[in-house]
Amino acid sequence: MKLLYFAKIREILGRSDETISLPPNILSAGDLIDYLMDLDDIYKTAFSDKRFFIAVDEEFVEMDFIIKNSKEIAIFPPVTGG
Repeated sequence: MKLLYFAKIREILGRSDETISLPPNILSAGDLIDYLMDLDDIYKTAFSDKRFFIAVDEEFVEMDFIIKNSKEIAIFPPVTGG
């Protein structure tokens, strides 16, 4: 599964994307975030404030959305303007 990171999250992680294989027990978008946060402290830092959006295959989803068979997940903070 391909993960895409944007804005502040990309800056914290130091990369704009990665491809990962998820264990079978990771079912929802929320499970994915929890899984990543358990992998490494850098993910904990990136996702700690819980203020971000998730798009699965280019559609916004909630944390309980089932990600099985998804190809691409984008994670990004709220957009601010000026």
